Amino acid sequence: MKRFAAWILAAIMVLSLGACGTKKQSNSNELVIWHDKEESIISALSDCLKEAAPELQVVFEKKTSLTDSLKLVGNDPAAAPDLFIFAHDKVGVFAEMGILAPVSQFLDEKTLENYLPMTLQAATYHDTLYQLPLYFETLLFMYNRKYMQDDEVPADTDALFEYMQANTGRGRYGFVEQHSTAYYSAAWIHGFGGQIINENGQPFPEGQPIKDALTYHKKFVELMPGETEYNTVNTLFLEGKADATIGGPWMVPSARNAGIELGIATMPVVSSTGKPLAPYSGIQGLHVLTFAAKEKAEAVQKLFTALSQPEIGVKLAVASGCAPANSLCYENEDIRNDELVQSMRKTAEIAIPMPNIPEMDVMWTVVGNLLTDVNLSHKAIDPSFDAALKKANDLIAAMH
Repeated sequence: MKRFAAWILAAIMVLSLGACGTKKQSNSNELVIWHDKEESIISALSDCLKEAAPELQVVFEKKTSLTDSLKLVGNDPAAAPDLFIFAHDKVGVFAEMGILAPVSQFLDEKTLENYLPMTLQAATYHDTLYQLPLYFETLLFMYNRKYMQDDEVPADTDALFEYMQANTGRGRYGFVEQHSTAYYSAAWIHGFGGQIINENGQPFPEGQPIKDALTYHKKFVELMPGETEYNTVNTLFLEGKADATIGGPWMVPSARNAGIELGIATMPVVSSTGKPLAPYSGIQGLHVLTFAAKEKAEAVQKLFTALSQPEIGVKLAVASGCAPANSLCYENEDIRNDELVQSMRKTAEIAIPMPNIPEMDVMWTVVGNLLTDVNLSHKAIDPSFDAALKKANDLIAAMH
């Protein structure tokens, strides 16, 4: 990992030399925050900060390729932001680059006690907390009540398969999902007790659960369209050509706009293991760059104090349907009555935070290729798995 960090830092030093020509004006109360979020999220944050910390001048700047931009500017105060809002899964990469400051220095233990344990676990790398969690997202089982009645929602995967058999044909599907995308198929792997990678950076630490998941899942795949990109799956569901799907909360506004009477249910349990389909979760939160933690510590402290109040989580949930990381938010009446938020809160009990270690970066492609080989190219599982494991080990070895 030292070689990996050294390589990135060397690249940053070269690239940032050209960015040092125009030094930012230093203003101890101005904080620049990069993000890639929708307008409803940023508006809610801005409104909250105007009330809770009016002395701060917070500038939100949207970046379409935020992680790439951060890798380029590193910790250069002339080009980098003071903070950024992003998912937790890049914490390890940026921590190894040396550009992240621990955030526990800006939060007391009593405040941290209010956060859902899953969100703090996700934001921690090598026993250090590098993110203030704001909200989280998980995949959910969604269905169209016009076709799938509430009492037909499958409690386990055998029931789901039976429903698919009875309701698939002539251009209609009982259930669709992005079956050959790593983020979506991880739930099936977890349902068999498998892991894509462990905390030590070991890919596929146990091979048999992966093979079992691939074997079992394949019969579901055969009852779904061969093309399962995001747009394809969404279109089928939104046009009423699929009764049910597994999707993120970002699908909900489109479904409601399409006039779908949307139902949201808990994830089915894998019949043979008794474990639920456990999706990955992404925790969105605030990260501080090291120079800002040192040079603007007082302003950062005020910002964290404001954003750790439960009111901000409530505003975010109402504005965009996201699930707050602060458990105190769930005492609010609006949150208690929000089906989408409550479904994610319940799913958080089984969801697994995306690994935040740098080695996970290569696994998204490795697993995606494995799924394509098995599900779309119909290659044998054992040799496909062996090839994927070798590729993962080779790529990870090259990082160190």
